[in-house]
Amino acid sequence: MARRAIWSGSISFGLVNIPIKMYTATREHEIRFNMLHDQDRARLRRKLVSETTGKEVHPEHIIKGYEIAKDQYVVVQKEELESCAPEKSRSIEITDFVNLADIDPVYYEKPYYLAPAAGAAKPYRLLVEAMDKSKKVGVAKMVMHEKEHLVALRPLGKAICLEMMKFADEVVGVDELDDVPNDVKVGDRELKAAIQLVESLSTKFDPEKYHDEYRDCVMKLINRKAKGEEIHVQPVTEKKIGKATDLMAALEASLAQAKSGASSGGANGHRRPRRKSA
Repeated sequence: MARRAIWSGSISFGLVNIPIKMYTATREHEIRFNMLHDQDRARLRRKLVSETTGKEVHPEHIIKGYEIAKDQYVVVQKEELESCAPEKSRSIEITDFVNLADIDPVYYEKPYYLAPAAGAAKPYRLLVEAMDKSKKVGVAKMVMHEKEHLVALRPLGKAICLEMMKFADEVVGVDELDDVPNDVKVGDRELKAAIQLVESLSTKFDPEKYHDEYRDCVMKLINRKAKGEEIHVQPVTEKKIGKATDLMAALEASLAQAKSGASSGGANGHRRPRRKSA
């Protein structure tokens, strides 16, 4: 089935212009539930009500307000917001090329694919190969849905992947965490054993190996109930957090377990199911 473009425009770097089409790169498989009345199974609807009167407020009487203090709002009109909107543009202008390793994955938000429009295959391919051979990523801004986005363009095989990114002030720095240890020393013996354990559990990343087991379980449950099957659920016991143990002893035991192939957790990418139904 042919994919449908969600946006069209162009990539520019220097004086080179490449017409492109944008496609979604991911599929959402979130299970969504509707709220129902337990008496008649009728769907429930939310209403916007005034905190003062308790009465429903109709859309024509709804305005936007930004809270600057407790119960104090600055009202902003639609026209005022539009005056701050970015200039509408269909261009993704690359302003910088940086090393891929320079962008921490914490800045990435959502991926999209870019494909060349008719007649743009050659300059598109040129950009892909130039970034691939130089190991560079293009950083740019684009306007989409009346909002300005920071994006990164990187080669992915023979295509270009556009990553929506967070701006710097949207990312929490690790220096804001009080619990990260700064003055803890680890011994050479412990570090060597830890590296050996990491290497023994290392493998090539295979995304097909990992599954959303919770979603699979819920969908099986829904399908069984849709067929009229009665479900008996066993009580769920929460797994207790393990206490800190002797570090070296734990490392040595883990190494022995990994070498014997008896590991049943992270090595095979699967978790044990937390609940069962009969």
